[in-house]
Amino acid sequence: MDQVLGQVLRNAVWERLDMLTDLANRADAQSLVSVARSELPRLTEAWRAMLKMHEPDERGDCPTCSTRWHRCKAPCSVWQVAHEHLVAGGLAPQPSSADNRRQSPVPAQGRPAPAPTAAETTGRHALVNPRRAVTA
Repeated sequence: MDQVLGQVLRNAVWERLDMLTDLANRADAQSLVSVARSELPRLTEAWRAMLKMHEPDERGDCPTCSTRWHRCKAPCSVWQVAHEHLVAGGLAPQPSSADNRRQSPVPAQGRPAPAPTAAETTGRHALVNPRRAVTA
């Protein structure tokens, strides 16, 4: 049951992100301003909440990414992705929308779903692109 609920939640988030991307690419200026005013505060609060969970502890480890057997030193992959997209994003090459769709774990209708990755099956860091996540 937890896996089903997790998949439903992940799908809903991916669909919302796809919708916002479509709006950003296709909406007129007035609609963009309206969407920005309503969605930017929600998105920034989501980033803050997620990053707060990944703040390093007194040893410099990420408490969320670390396990009993493996300590994950800060900055963890979540902080690295945040920096890449929020700070260095203007300097980094931007993938095309076709690349984003190809990497999305939400399958398009008519195509079989790719095999789930470890991050997708455990539910940990579902927003981190598993192909770009730093592994230990």
